[in-house]
Amino acid sequence: MDDRVRQPVDWQTPMWDREKPRRFWDPSRKLLKSIRNYQSLKNKGGVLSKILMKTCVIRHRFWSVVCGAEIDLNCQIGGGLLLPHPHGIVIHPDSTIGPNCLIFQQVTLAGKVDLGYHVDLGAGAKVLGPLTIGDNVQVGANAVVTKPVESDLTVAGIPAKIISRG
Repeated sequence: MDDRVRQPVDWQTPMWDREKPRRFWDPSRKLLKSIRNYQSLKNKGGVLSKILMKTCVIRHRFWSVVCGAEIDLNCQIGGGLLLPHPHGIVIHPDSTIGPNCLIFQQVTLAGKVDLGYHVDLGAGAKVLGPLTIGDNVQVGANAVVTKPVESDLTVAGIPAKIISRG
């Protein structure tokens, strides 16, 4: 019997280690890394940063093609984002993604969509903004979300409806 007590996870604090590439060929994490590097250099400014930003753009384009994903370089993404299967993901440039979210393949965030922290979007989900999805929300596979979703809910279906709370 294990005497250790499991501590609750603080989903509001970004878990940056979730984004670190684990091996050389790790397309989703390399795509995120190119976005993070680009944004960091853009914030620094200066001539050298502008030159290095161009290499980030090239890396971003390469990994975008490999992943088949369309995530803008200026998209606001909280730390700890997981893209286990990044193929076909489309994220509108005005969308905001909170910390520790999970986005599966073929997900589309259309228009200005604001995701809270720890939002899980199932494969094929479509979120049609402008709208806000609260914290600790699970969106079922192939769901179509057209209205705002409060925190601590699970939604699914076309159009998405609440299937459970908490």
